[in-house]
Amino acid sequence: MVNLVAAQKPMLNWLMKMAGVEPHAVDIEPGTVMNFWVPVEAVKKQKPRKGEKTINTQTSLHLHKPTKPVVVLVHGFAAEGIVTWQFQVGALTKKYSVYIPDLLFFGGSITNKTDRSPTFQAETLVKGLKKLGVDKCTAVGFSYGGMVAFKMAELYPELVQAMVVSGSILAMTDSISNATLSSLGFKSSSELLLPTSVKGLKALLSVATYKKLWFPNRLHKDFLEVMFANREERAELLEGLIISNKDPTIPRFSQKIHLLWGEDDQIFKLQLAHNMKEQLGENATFQGIKKAGHLVHLERPCVYNRRLKQFLASLQGVEVHN
Repeated sequence: MVNLVAAQKPMLNWLMKMAGVEPHAVDIEPGTVMNFWVPVEAVKKQKPRKGEKTINTQTSLHLHKPTKPVVVLVHGFAAEGIVTWQFQVGALTKKYSVYIPDLLFFGGSITNKTDRSPTFQAETLVKGLKKLGVDKCTAVGFSYGGMVAFKMAELYPELVQAMVVSGSILAMTDSISNATLSSLGFKSSSELLLPTSVKGLKALLSVATYKKLWFPNRLHKDFLEVMFANREERAELLEGLIISNKDPTIPRFSQKIHLLWGEDDQIFKLQLAHNMKEQLGENATFQGIKKAGHLVHLERPCVYNRRLKQFLASLQGVEVHN
């Protein structure tokens, strides 16, 4: 029987290419490969010269440095890059060079290393971006991807010049983790974020969205098959997120950081966003989006995109009107 979710992937891939990005696998180091969707204008296909012998008959790829301001879209835990950001890519590619990574153990990205920390994800992502010729960017991070983006900004301030963060926090302390899971009625992060049943997936979608969506059980089953691969490694990523309350320190970020939040986020509630804004200081700004939950960029993409583009334009000194 055809998996309905998997059957949509070729269409989504085609739409992304029409929007101006295409996939490219980057060898980070032996045993580690990260997949990126990169701007089509940064990839020049070169056919073998006439009479030239080549083992591979496919065209070779030559990557060029981005020609526009770079935006890096970092996905959350439930889906890979272009699934997470499918409504944002086309809105940005006209004015920005957009890069969408698949973090390790998502999409086609893999590693044989045992480190599962957000720091390792950030370091790997930065190595990939540098190999793609990116030397400055604005990072846009959602949920788990926001924590990775914060690490990028902390460790590589010369690369990450600004950030937009939605539904995320600086670090997942054990007290925040316990309080969040308790309020949602889950025993562990894996139970919430790595559902194994239709019932579990419905529970995840229920707490992640403002509007309660209905899909047939068949579609839920197909989604489970496609979107939750590498379960063991992803469970280890969740374990690698948790730090002790005794350990957290608030980095002094030099970058502008814009918090763009669904006001009805039940996973990382509005109060956490306000607390984080105070912790980050004067470089941080906040905007809430009404009638949106954790998946704010998917639930209200038009409003989200407008607010995102306003912030990005402000970095270039351009005023954008609604």
